[in-house]
Amino acid sequence: MREYKLVVLGSGGVGKSALTVQFVQSIFVEKYDPTIEDSYRKQVDIDGQQSMLEILDTAGTEQFTAMRDLYMKNGQGFVLAYSITSQATFNDLVELREQILRVKDMDKVPMVLVGNKCDLEDDRVVSKDQGQTLSQKWDCTFLETSARKKVNIDEVFFDLVRQINKSMPEKVCSSLTEFLLKN
Repeated sequence: MREYKLVVLGSGGVGKSALTVQFVQSIFVEKYDPTIEDSYRKQVDIDGQQSMLEILDTAGTEQFTAMRDLYMKNGQGFVLAYSITSQATFNDLVELREQILRVKDMDKVPMVLVGNKCDLEDDRVVSKDQGQTLSQKWDCTFLETSARKKVNIDEVFFDLVRQINKSMPEKVCSSLTEFLLKN
């Protein structure tokens, strides 16, 4: 079974934990409790392949930015989340993406741009067009989600796994397996 390391990033209060917990446990977390770091594991079937997803739900607060380089170095795919009710959370993602590309020393990494809280249409300040335009500029998937209503939650994580599979096809044998077979 192939394992995937996915990292959920974004400003504080955009719903990173709500997205992650809704995906892993199918429950909506109503209260806001700032995260330092939580890790979740979930086995899923994606396109007929059993996969183990290790999802790192990161801190959105500035005081934990030193930990970010490590998340970014080890992550294979990234969810960049903002709230459709906050322009600042959308704007913050530009710097986060640049940091990911810098840490990974790559021009492109598997990434999904997520506009969360699409159930709060009356409070919207970031248009769907803004999200689509940014995702086209970054050449990545864009989805609007609602952790509360479970809209597009599975799609975010499944799309990320598909992108990883395209960019890093599974090696036939891991180096450990090869080592064990030779010795």
